[in-house]
Amino acid sequence: MSKPLDFGVQSYCFRNSKDNADVAGMVREIGLDKIEVCGAHANFNDLAGWKDVVKAYNDAGVSIVSIGVQTFNGLDEEREWFECASAAGAKHISAHFRVDTFTQAVPRTAKLCKDFDIKLGIHCHGGYVFGGSKDVLKHLLDLGGEMIGINLDTAWCMQTGKTQGDPVQWVEEFGTRVHGVHYKDFVFGEDASYRDVIVGTGNLNLPAFVAALEKVGFDGMAVIEYEGEPDNPLPALKECVNKMRELAGR
Repeated sequence: MSKPLDFGVQSYCFRNSKDNADVAGMVREIGLDKIEVCGAHANFNDLAGWKDVVKAYNDAGVSIVSIGVQTFNGLDEEREWFECASAAGAKHISAHFRVDTFTQAVPRTAKLCKDFDIKLGIHCHGGYVFGGSKDVLKHLLDLGGEMIGINLDTAWCMQTGKTQGDPVQWVEEFGTRVHGVHYKDFVFGEDASYRDVIVGTGNLNLPAFVAALEKVGFDGMAVIEYEGEPDNPLPALKECVNKMRELAGR
């Protein structure tokens, strides 16, 4: 299977359901068997408790491919996040850095990446979070070395503007430094408002984006992240999975 189409789901989609066994069941119900677990469903500074989380997913046949998004400040306690990812067999962590701490956080995190052989993807969270623009991301990647790349969230990439926020262009520019993908789609209002829609039905050119990932040999972590209808996310997520599967059968 094409690696960009070997995808899972972000646990934030199920943020109103706190029981991980229930979340694992919903992952299987939408037809998937991989998950990126976020802080809504785990404390990554509690390794013993985390092992119970991992068991809940493994018992349901769901593998944890990543954790995050975690904000790194270069603190000693952040090593525990890598310990959690390693305990789950995950090879990726989604991350943010902060403008006031990145000079110490990036090199310390890069060392942890090497120590644990786990890649990190800086989540591009639009125009209002540090690390949302290409210029800033490129600077952070230069500081961090090859183990640190980007987690390309397609919707938040587009939120940075039509000329700067083309997900296909970002893949072409960042190439193998795209370590993770959040498949997400927005439609935008004239007042710059945005809302989630089924992936591939909004402004994201999904076939072109997947083709671009395949062209650069993407082999990282990929998950759907649909944030709408948190009380009843299954119908929309099933549609998202179907849209992705249509591409797999092309």
